[in-house]
Amino acid sequence: MAGPRSRNVRRRLFQSPLSVMGLSIVCVLIVVGGLAPYVAPYDPQEMYFEAVYHPPSKEFLLGTDGLGRDLLSRIIWGARTSLLVGSGATALALAIGVVLGELAGFYGGAISQVFMRLADVQLCIPQLILLIVIAAVVGQRSLGLMIVIIGIGMWPRIARVTRSKVLSLRSQEFVEAARAMGASSVRILFRHILPNSVGPIVVLATLDIGGAIISETSLSFLGLGDPRAVSWGNILSSGLKDMVYAPWITIFPGIAIFLTVWGFNTFGDGLRDALDVEG
Repeated sequence: MAGPRSRNVRRRLFQSPLSVMGLSIVCVLIVVGGLAPYVAPYDPQEMYFEAVYHPPSKEFLLGTDGLGRDLLSRIIWGARTSLLVGSGATALALAIGVVLGELAGFYGGAISQVFMRLADVQLCIPQLILLIVIAAVVGQRSLGLMIVIIGIGMWPRIARVTRSKVLSLRSQEFVEAARAMGASSVRILFRHILPNSVGPIVVLATLDIGGAIISETSLSFLGLGDPRAVSWGNILSSGLKDMVYAPWITIFPGIAIFLTVWGFNTFGDGLRDALDVEG
């Protein structure tokens, strides 16, 4: 049964040109980010003082910034940073949100009330404001810390979706049958319920990677990111004052951010349609 269903999902996914475009962008991002040390033409931190504010040319395809650093190399390494933070933060949010959502949906009662009220409180606070406050209070600047901060800011949505799906599954016949056969609550949760609720969780996670990349870019733009890492946010920030006479410093990373987030969102939408996930 899994084989035909898997083939149907792939067929529906690849029937949509937008989904294919989104998936292609995601694949390019993964390849470019993963192979950044090999595909970047220059060291992203190396300064060529004889080529400061050099416009796009054969030597520097996307030009250079105010310190003579190759912009193409910095955008490629920025893709690596965005991919690392986006996937890491989403994985952390999944770990927290899925576990709490499963427990809240399966057991209900006080457990559900505590977890869901905590999620509601966090959702009432604009995520970017919450991230800025946490980053400013902690003070430390590192990619690992950014992953933790962004991941903590993302878990409530995943928890709510997971809880909703568990609530609709826990009274199904296959769950009752497993319980009648003596299966433990943990086994029922992670062996029977979780595999059947993976569709909407995967779709939401795909969409959240784009949101995590935006969050990382925003924090870096505001000077709250890792100062040692090359990020699209700090590229934009450094080029903001030079927009009049060196617009390429902000235009090209802006295009990279737009295409990346659009790719993840479009692929997520296509995946939702292919999996027949509601919403």
